[in-house]
Amino acid sequence: MKSLQKFGGIAALYMALAHMTGIIIFIVILDYINITDIAQKVAVNIQNQTIVFLTNLLMYVFFGFFLTVFCLALYNRLKAGAPALIQVATVIGIIWAGSLIASGMVANAALTPVVAINATDPTQAALTWQGIEPVIDGLGNANGEILGGLMTLMISIAALRARAFAKGLNILGLVIGSLGVISLIPMLTGTLTPIFGLTQIIWFIWMGVVLLRSNPIQEA
Repeated sequence: MKSLQKFGGIAALYMALAHMTGIIIFIVILDYINITDIAQKVAVNIQNQTIVFLTNLLMYVFFGFFLTVFCLALYNRLKAGAPALIQVATVIGIIWAGSLIASGMVANAALTPVVAINATDPTQAALTWQGIEPVIDGLGNANGEILGGLMTLMISIAALRARAFAKGLNILGLVIGSLGVISLIPMLTGTLTPIFGLTQIIWFIWMGVVLLRSNPIQEA
């Protein structure tokens, strides 16, 4: 039990770090999010193939595995006080984990053939990436953080019901989870999805600290 809690805490801190790393690389360094031309996106992926491959591993594939550990740790922590709620949250979290792993695997699997095609036919490479990218984005929840939002929301409700963790942490989770769910609305996706991601980093760090406590206590 205590070992799983510690692993859950480590997983939460890893996810915060991975998310920050992904933001720095994809948004700040590569400026990928602001590129709308498909040919330019292909060029960025080809010029930075190793960086993109490793970043996909860190923030999608490995993130998904650590997310599974995190969900199981919280399930063990909260199952006595809110069994039904945390069961639902755990299932949603594991579905989210599988979706993220699939997104990262598809993105990395697409890199090699697109690079090969681009060497002889850049136009075809752009068309190929144009067909693959919506699949990657859909699996990665780029069109709205419904899975991450619901998981965060349900965990926070379960924690409140079980009188676990600090009330401030649970309220923060309620707000972040709600933002994730609402981000599914098309006109709000572009604004709320990045806000959800940034604020969830804070939530993961706080959760990580709580789960790493050697003798966790419940807080009203």
